[in-house]
Amino acid sequence: MAGLQIHREDVAGRITLRLEGVLDGKTAQEVQTSLDTLHGQDVVVDFTHLREFKDSAVGVLTRNLANSVKLRGLASHHERMFRYFGVTTGVVVQRPYYTPEDVLSL
Repeated sequence: MAGLQIHREDVAGRITLRLEGVLDGKTAQEVQTSLDTLHGQDVVVDFTHLREFKDSAVGVLTRNLANSVKLRGLASHHERMFRYFGVTTGVVVQRPYYTPEDVLSL
């Protein structure tokens, strides 16, 4: 089964767009259209159930991504790509307490 399904869930005033299937440049346009219709609302885009997420989709999704849109379920590679485009994903990268140099100097 090719393509993308966008499942809309509206719970307590927050809209979640749960994506299933394959997200590429073409199907990312569908997601962008859905986001445009929800402009100004509190929206979460859930990538958890994607079977495949192509890098070309990131460029399409970041064109007009509003600050009110939260991203959930991204792999670290895609989180990094969104950051390259200037989109914060809400994930804080924490530095380990001990650096490798600290461990080797013991």
